[in-house]
Amino acid sequence: PPKGKGPQGKRITLKMAKNAVRVLFNGRRRLELSKMGIATFPKCLLELADVEEIDLSRNMLRKIPNIIEKFQNLVWLDLHSNQIDELPPEIGTLKNLTFLNLCNNKLTTKGLPEELTQLRNLRTLNLGLNCLETLPTTLGSLKELIELGLFDNSLTIIPKSVKKLPKIERMNVKRNPLPEFAKEEEPIDTVKRVESLYLVEKKDLCSICLQTCKGERDELHRLEDMTPGPSDKPRFPLLTTPNSTARDNQEEWRMK
Repeated sequence: PPKGKGPQGKRITLKMAKNAVRVLFNGRRRLELSKMGIATFPKCLLELADVEEIDLSRNMLRKIPNIIEKFQNLVWLDLHSNQIDELPPEIGTLKNLTFLNLCNNKLTTKGLPEELTQLRNLRTLNLGLNCLETLPTTLGSLKELIELGLFDNSLTIIPKSVKKLPKIERMNVKRNPLPEFAKEEEPIDTVKRVESLYLVEKKDLCSICLQTCKGERDELHRLEDMTPGPSDKPRFPLLTTPNSTARDNQEEWRMK
């Protein structure tokens, strides 16, 4: 196949990478390589290993190489919506990391290295939409965690060490086969209530989100079809004409 095509995905050159660096309002430098068709971690990024933030979301990455340890200044790392099934132990060397988004990948419990718990400054960790069946109890050592996303996995238990994280404010465990959710059967509500409305182009949605949106739309149409039409309204034909008493007094009540 021609250069740059095929299983390796899009080839990122050093020049492209340098042009993808943005300076944020807080002075941090972010390497923005989202939605670039990248299938393998570009080695040329080592030339930019001093950046504080990297966005490699919405690509086709399967592996994060051990050279990630060279990015010691990283504070923010976004890898959501890739094909990643495991993390390298070297992820634990990124001591300054406060934000790590791994949502919508293929991570299994075995794919989470024990070294992940060395990220003691981590405040946001998103593991939602993966293939996790259990959580390492050692995640309870991430004492600075404020946000933890665990939604849409196969978890049947949340370890006590994780539940009792001292600074946790938001923990999303929705859509897991947890026993506490099995007991709570929500009442059927035929009226769909919209609390927030977000407009997004179809091309910007990952396949799972697009499928969810289509499902919601189909459900809304189904509910609309169930709504009683004009023909179902009750009719009271006797009220269409005044009765004899009203007819006799109609001039009087019309004047009033």
